[in-house]
Amino acid sequence: MTRSDTAFPGEASARKTALSRRGFLRGLGTTLALPFLESIAPARVLASGAKALADSPPLRLAFLYVPNGIHMPQWTPSQTGASYDLPPILEPLAPLRNEFQVLSGLTCNTARANDDGGGDHARSASSFLSCAQAFKTDGAGVRVGISVDQLAAAHLGTYTRLPSLQLTTETGRQTGSCDTGYSCAYTHHISWLSESAPAPTELDPRVVFERLFGSGNADEEAQSVFLRSRYRKSVLDFVLSDAQRLEPRLGRRDRRKLDEYFSSVREIERRMVVAESRQGLPAPAPPPGADQRPEGIPADYQEHLQLLQEMSVLAFQGDVTRIATLMYARAGSNRSYGCVGVPQAHHSLSHHGGDEKKQAKIARINRYHVEQFKAFLLRLKAIPEGEGTLLDHSMVVYGSAISDGNRHTHDDLPILLAGGGGDSLDSGRHVRYPKETPLANLYTALLQRVGVQTDRFADSTETLQGI
Repeated sequence: MTRSDTAFPGEASARKTALSRRGFLRGLGTTLALPFLESIAPARVLASGAKALADSPPLRLAFLYVPNGIHMPQWTPSQTGASYDLPPILEPLAPLRNEFQVLSGLTCNTARANDDGGGDHARSASSFLSCAQAFKTDGAGVRVGISVDQLAAAHLGTYTRLPSLQLTTETGRQTGSCDTGYSCAYTHHISWLSESAPAPTELDPRVVFERLFGSGNADEEAQSVFLRSRYRKSVLDFVLSDAQRLEPRLGRRDRRKLDEYFSSVREIERRMVVAESRQGLPAPAPPPGADQRPEGIPADYQEHLQLLQEMSVLAFQGDVTRIATLMYARAGSNRSYGCVGVPQAHHSLSHHGGDEKKQAKIARINRYHVEQFKAFLLRLKAIPEGEGTLLDHSMVVYGSAISDGNRHTHDDLPILLAGGGGDSLDSGRHVRYPKETPLANLYTALLQRVGVQTDRFADSTETLQGI
């Protein structure tokens, strides 16, 4: 099979020495980043071409957003500490109760109106990771603030092929009004590159996959996509030569780990092909252009969401990126959830007015989202890395900047913090903080753990303790 011998800038020209020291395999239109392998950990080549010591797995940050608030009476534990009882919405996480902590009492003041009137959903999304007040506009002049994920990406992005990954299950919009005078850019984005530029999001699993494993050469990538589709090849077939060179240099444990990683990649490819075939999409046309990529967004919400979560896991496992965000749905989403017996629109239900039947349906949606979150955590936990697991070396925030969707409250937020943070987090507890404790205090603590030298983020007042 034809393959590319082009290396990243700065990589050693002698392949026999470079192969054992780099963290990726290459082929036609393909770059396959490797998981953390102890056999090659002492020196890994960065995307910039520099070399860095990597004798322990890196830390990852993920932020998962859910819209329209939570039915808080069935979310908040009545006890604090390690012996708390899981409330109904969080019950699916019982097998993982030692892998996450419930953080109560946190507030996002910038999601409040603060004299700007309506638009709580737009503000809850735009301020979830920025903790900044969105400038009210439905046209030009969109402005909020750099988000915590992008601040972390600015610090960690030089170590990986992609600085960050932003995923969503609903089509993003940049223009028009989506919430009481607020631009759609606010409701469709939680990640902000700067105060005026939302980070581009992606909802097509196939496009995400090609980003994770592409070479950066548009013509070669288009050819690779076409050949894989026509001849039913895996992306792994295009790096087979490098893989065969690498395998003899790996220990038994690393060989098993690499085989498991390859199996995960193959399974993702299989699931994408199944999803695309259900959509009745034709095979991609031959190149000339890199724009001609297959599209096949699954019609089934759960299948779509789980594929995007799997993409995040693969990106973390291969150290393609260390920062990821995922919107389970856009702010104010009116998606229905017939799969759990809720055919009504989510946002409309959230304005329940005290109706117990509507509250029960909201709780059902909330629990369903937690079940998807559980699947994400289980995947991270199932992947060995160093002396622990991928989950041990991750910090995952799940929640929203709106608590009660009926009253549009932004205090006592529904926030979960999962993962071990490289042994820096004390999971398995419910921690209650004083009223009006800024959500930004949590983000300050997470930034410090990934090496960002700061004692302040957005409207934080201090570094959150006790996590």
